[in-house]
Amino acid sequence: MTERPSRPSPSHFEGRVVHTERITPHMVRLVLGGEGLDGFALEGFTDHYVKLLFPPAGVSYPEPFDIERIRAEFPRDQWPANRTYTVRNWDAERAEMTIDFVVHGDEGLAGPWAAQARIGETIKMLGPGGAYGPDPAADWHLLVGDESALPAIAAAMEQMPKGAVVHAYIEIEDAAEEQKIATPDGVEVRWLHRAGRPVGEALVAAVAALDFPEGRVCAFVHGEAGFVKELRRLLRVERQVAREDLSISGYWRLGQNDEAWRAVKREWHLQLEREESAAQAA
Repeated sequence: MTERPSRPSPSHFEGRVVHTERITPHMVRLVLGGEGLDGFALEGFTDHYVKLLFPPAGVSYPEPFDIERIRAEFPRDQWPANRTYTVRNWDAERAEMTIDFVVHGDEGLAGPWAAQARIGETIKMLGPGGAYGPDPAADWHLLVGDESALPAIAAAMEQMPKGAVVHAYIEIEDAAEEQKIATPDGVEVRWLHRAGRPVGEALVAAVAALDFPEGRVCAFVHGEAGFVKELRRLLRVERQVAREDLSISGYWRLGQNDEAWRAVKREWHLQLEREESAAQAA
């Protein structure tokens, strides 16, 4: 009997591309499977994510793969770059993971890779992480995001409690980027077409104009940091949404690559908290 090689940590996985599909002009869906996903499991959140790892050109790592060893023994410029992506779906029976990628030509790292990925190609990843799921005790739900948050919003819709009251807004470039999303009875996604306007402008206007239902809201607001900042102030300061009822974060920031954004993201959040406290105290 041949034994499989031991895994250095349950957070290290490898997926093999088993299916590719372009579901809209700017979104590619990959399904990853294979023995490298043995032991992968989710905990019930709808924003579960993994960090996909991209080694620099010409760099290879010892097996079994161990990110801690790499960071200890390799110079920093030889560490793999990582990109965070929502797990759109996890089929536990088939041990297959679905991830949707926004693709804009050769822009970025993960998007171009996904657009050119071939069946049998492999990629290593860390994870999963996650923190949000629709609260069945909430009186209503608010879901807001751009293309980067679309997979998490779609996953949240699929796990909404029966009879849930949901207001969902997704901003995309145009009608060609709309997708079919399973929703609770009576719930419709509002697709907001950017049509060349600044990212998030339509989302901020839509949420500001929303006649908030009575009761406690469970809100999920993610996407480009600029509009997220505006909506965070609107929800926390103007609408007095409790912090524990709000999942909100900038997935990316216009004009910055992923590494540059991650370097300042924590301080950005802290600054927003300080601004909120000052506004609420005024």
